[in-house]
Amino acid sequence: MSALKIKPEQVKLGYAIKLPSGWMKHPFLSSNMLVENEQQLHIIKNLELDYVYFFPEKSKQITLDIAERSAGEEIEFNSKMSEAQTKMLADKMRRIEQAKAHRRDIQKTEKAFNHSLNQVRDLMKQVSSRPLNAITEASQLISQLVETIVNAESLILHLISSGNKDQETLYYHVLNVSIVSMMLARNLGFSAADIKIIGIGALFHDIGKLKVPSQILRKTTPLTAPEQNLLKMHTKFGTDLVSLADTFPLEAWPIIEQHHEYLDGTGYPKALKNEQINKLAHVVAVVNEFDNLCHPADPAKARSPHHALAYMYKSMKGKLDDTTMRVMIKMMGVYPPGTVVMLSDQRIAMVMSVNSNSLLQPNVMIYEPDVPRLEAPIISLDSDELAISKVLSVASLPERVREYLNPRAQVSYYVQGKPG
Repeated sequence: MSALKIKPEQVKLGYAIKLPSGWMKHPFLSSNMLVENEQQLHIIKNLELDYVYFFPEKSKQITLDIAERSAGEEIEFNSKMSEAQTKMLADKMRRIEQAKAHRRDIQKTEKAFNHSLNQVRDLMKQVSSRPLNAITEASQLISQLVETIVNAESLILHLISSGNKDQETLYYHVLNVSIVSMMLARNLGFSAADIKIIGIGALFHDIGKLKVPSQILRKTTPLTAPEQNLLKMHTKFGTDLVSLADTFPLEAWPIIEQHHEYLDGTGYPKALKNEQINKLAHVVAVVNEFDNLCHPADPAKARSPHHALAYMYKSMKGKLDDTTMRVMIKMMGVYPPGTVVMLSDQRIAMVMSVNSNSLLQPNVMIYEPDVPRLEAPIISLDSDELAISKVLSVASLPERVREYLNPRAQVSYYVQGKPG
């Protein structure tokens, strides 16, 4: 879209413009703007700029009668404009501070997530050699998470910007499935004891994959029938591994064995149906399905969290429990963390976190090309007259937007309690 350079005094109401100065040198929230009122017009003309960029195609016809003012009225008008500019700048600084607070919150949560991930990595490596240690450590990790999930007045689900080393995929997956399954169990009204069993079962649900050759796990083309059969053996390998420790809770065994069973009997290993499937195992099966859609072996087929939930709800009816699916969609929010969206003012943003008490008003990081990425505005949509107008697919984003928002191949979640 071609832009013309024009002098600030040539700017009129309805013009779509871009200010060529640094983000901190003007009071507006964005350097790209549509000039909608006399106040904005006045400020632009007094920014001491040599020129602004003008976009005729984006401009609108806005007619507003600007009355002639007497000398006294002009002084009063200028004074009011000066006050308004100071207020806008103060509001902008408040938003910057708010973004910094959000960022500190994210860093704190990422630190807690990495600590948990390290624990998962260690205990997975111990399962074969020191199973008792592994079960004890898993129990401690899950107990801490259960305490947060059960006791918090509201829960904040954060997107974690994690890297994705090939060999670490399993650790991210099981921690993800464990956290989201426990949140889902809380929302379904399960007891704290059952939530803990779900957490431990989910943490070990794919442990059998350690016995499956990595070239099968990483294969991006369709598996052959023998490869498929070997992969399906991971549920049996998993129960064999946890049987090495008599401290592994028996109630969690069905989660390892049945997390690929479907209500219509098309799952494996036993093609169980409906109430034959353990209710705790089914909760984990739903979350496992979601995480696998977000992180398939072939990254080109990965769905965004929003599109994964939509696909499950539409295409897996009869396989997954309807109530469980509805509660999960409600819990994750219409726009789960990791979803890239278009805002009502046409800016692009990525959902960073969702508060269980205000699902339609997530915290988003806004794509602002003039602002350094580390200072990118992170705002709560409830503090703005902003809303989400539509969801965007990551593939449709221009390269520069993708690099800036950095929607990771690995969408990991961590939970934080918010006191009442």
